Amino acid sequence: MQMKLKALLGLASALALSSALPNAAKAEQLTLCWAAWDPANALVELSKDFTAKTKIDMKFEFVPWTSYADRFLNELNSQGKLCDLIIGDSQWIGGAAENGHYVKLNEFFDKEGIKMDDFVPATVVGYSEWPKNTPNYWALPAMGDVVGWTYRKDWFEKPELQKEFKEKYGWDLGPPKTYDQLKQIAEFFQKREVDGKTVYGASIYTERGSEGITMGVTNVLYDWGFQYENPKKPYEMEGFVNSPDAVKGLEFYKALYDCCTPPGSSNVYMVESADAFKSGQVAMQMNFAFTWPGLYKDEKVGGDRIGFFPNPAEKAHFAQLGGQGISVVSYSEKRDAALQYIKWFAQPDVQAKWWELGGYSCLKAVVNAPGFASSQPYAQAFLDSMAIVKDFWAEPSYASLLQDMQKRVHNYVVAGNGTAQEALDGLVKDWTEVFEEDGKI
Repeated sequence: MQMKLKALLGLASALALSSALPNAAKAEQLTLCWAAWDPANALVELSKDFTAKTKIDMKFEFVPWTSYADRFLNELNSQGKLCDLIIGDSQWIGGAAENGHYVKLNEFFDKEGIKMDDFVPATVVGYSEWPKNTPNYWALPAMGDVVGWTYRKDWFEKPELQKEFKEKYGWDLGPPKTYDQLKQIAEFFQKREVDGKTVYGASIYTERGSEGITMGVTNVLYDWGFQYENPKKPYEMEGFVNSPDAVKGLEFYKALYDCCTPPGSSNVYMVESADAFKSGQVAMQMNFAFTWPGLYKDEKVGGDRIGFFPNPAEKAHFAQLGGQGISVVSYSEKRDAALQYIKWFAQPDVQAKWWELGGYSCLKAVVNAPGFASSQPYAQAFLDSMAIVKDFWAEPSYASLLQDMQKRVHNYVVAGNGTAQEALDGLVKDWTEVFEEDGKI
């Protein structure tokens, strides 16, 4: 794998920016906007190479995830000029395209020989295309991400626990293949004493304010059969969002929350879930794959103590897509230089280094390279997870659709109000109103 990556790192280095855009040199500094998290720090390091090649300095505007959407969607909607480049969430693509916030990249890609076929197909659909499944590109896949799971491998391998678990459940304690198995493991560890400390089963997403509980519950809903709409009739949601199977999935998520999470788990998202794992509270934690490199390096729970597995299956098998594409903001006065950055970032050698530094490349030449699956302990779980991704609405009214789901699901799962059927029936009503206002129903 290292030999392959070194080959990629050297590929086309002499030609890296040979056809630099004519006005790029006029820009002495570009501002790139993103969320404040570990991959952003890796991008700062990576971008030093861009500055060295072009003499264009990079400035970064990073904000916490809890305010990421509000901060940058407001910036785009006000046609602000803070961001020359933005790494925007996958669900923003519809609104950003239809409202003219992003530069359409088809002509630029054609001119520079950047082919979307060179990227993992799910990331092209998820991060770049609008309308979906059409060759209209508004971003370059930048950061592959997906919800998966980590577990305390050292606890799972304790002989006395393996023996007790096998006697109780009839199967070997290990990474679960189904959600029913995951719940059994979580119940087994809930309030158990391990290494002299009381531990709990699992940490799952429950956060209400931004997107947390939606990014968690969808992993379960998808697997039970939830669908956003009738595949044969767009925006027809009755019987799909609130189908009997979807109701069972939502009931399962609440049951998992009620039975097997640590105390104080009513507002958990990425940071809180990772903290629960790092502090030794839980046997398993749901989280986006971007957290895995840092957790693997953690002195207390990393190394041989941690394992990784993709979202379990049930009736179906999906995982909630995360990640983002990188776009040029249409209001930027430094568009040519920003496009030069896109061109640089798309190069195979840059993408290979991106993976080495802790980013998640979406380029096939990187993820399909011989030995990639064994290049990091979490690489195989990442590949398996990216093969089963499904995403939330990417409609221009994404923010309203998201907040509707946050409210309905949190009120049922965490607050304990009403039934799962009532929650999903209410969600159909909310979403129908949104699409009626948009003129799509």
